[in-house]
Amino acid sequence: MSPLNQIRFRLPRGARADAVLAGGVFVLVALAEGSRLSRGGESMLSLTVSWLLITTVCGALLFRRRYPVTVGWFTVLATGAYYLLSDIDAPLIVVPIVVLYAIAAQGRMQAVVAMSAAMVIGTSVGALVGNSDVNGTAVFMLTGWLVAVVALGSVRHGRVAYAEEEARLRATEERLRIARELHDVLGHNISLINVQAGAALHRLKKDPAQAEEALGAIKASSRETLRELRTTLGVLRQVDEEAPTAPAPGLARTDELVASAKLAGLPVRIERTGSERSLPAPVDLVAYRIVQESLTNAAKHSGAGRVTVRLAYGDRELTLAVEDDGRGSASCPAEAGGGSGIVGMTERARAMGGELTAGPRPEGGFAVRARLPYGATGVPTKWSDR
Repeated sequence: MSPLNQIRFRLPRGARADAVLAGGVFVLVALAEGSRLSRGGESMLSLTVSWLLITTVCGALLFRRRYPVTVGWFTVLATGAYYLLSDIDAPLIVVPIVVLYAIAAQGRMQAVVAMSAAMVIGTSVGALVGNSDVNGTAVFMLTGWLVAVVALGSVRHGRVAYAEEEARLRATEERLRIARELHDVLGHNISLINVQAGAALHRLKKDPAQAEEALGAIKASSRETLRELRTTLGVLRQVDEEAPTAPAPGLARTDELVASAKLAGLPVRIERTGSERSLPAPVDLVAYRIVQESLTNAAKHSGAGRVTVRLAYGDRELTLAVEDDGRGSASCPAEAGGGSGIVGMTERARAMGGELTAGPRPEGGFAVRARLPYGATGVPTKWSDR
């Protein structure tokens, strides 16, 4: 890159911009006032007061960020007093206009409307009393400028408020996404560990072999929990720029969920219908999490003797159901003493443009049913190709 391309002109911002503007206006007004001095005939008191007003109005601009309304009223009144004393059409009016725009951009519309009205009324009074420097055209032009400035400031305030609200919504959505992901990662395996630990304690003296098997399942589940937790935290931290090496969970790992559930004493059967296909990654992850959470609820709450996972691949959407023969409403943590599993699954399904229902089955037990549209990226393929 050439040195010329590296040189970039940057406009001043913040307090530095206010200082540059105040200095520029002061110089322009001072040049205009020079004609007053060269012309002569002005009283020393009038000249002194005029220069004092010029200096204080320009200097007040430096404090507009700390005391916006106070500076606004001061610049409006002091600028009006200056134009009463001086017959020079100096650009001092720029200062109160800048301050009014800044106040409007902060959303303080009552204050800025009152200041604008004071300026228009003062100019109109000057025109009525016969001031040769003020006429109807000047009043009309000043009113137009003030309306434009207030409108622009109001638009600026609306855009900033919209951007802030959008940022808050994005942050809230991200927190919910992280909470759901951590709940799914930790809740399933820790729930299985809890069930397996209870089984191990129960069988420790009666059947040491089965207790040892349960402890082995606890070890495997805890290792899987640590692996998924590290993966999730690694993505959140974004320690480096390398892409994650571990694939995102999907329905290809459903057999792992079934194996974990069986180790916890929960027999699970999978039924697949339709033309199996490779799913879009977000849909695949949501389907996996719904099955995972449903099996977790069944293991913790239902007392089921059997669970069936049904995966139906349609032309445009995946339909899945997890049904158990347990105690019905006890399979739902929201009805069995609190929890956010059903809520989290519903939010995930809706985020994909689908829907989820959960509730007791008429024939007994509990069922979670979800419909997940593929979107435009689902490509039919053989299951074995995944």
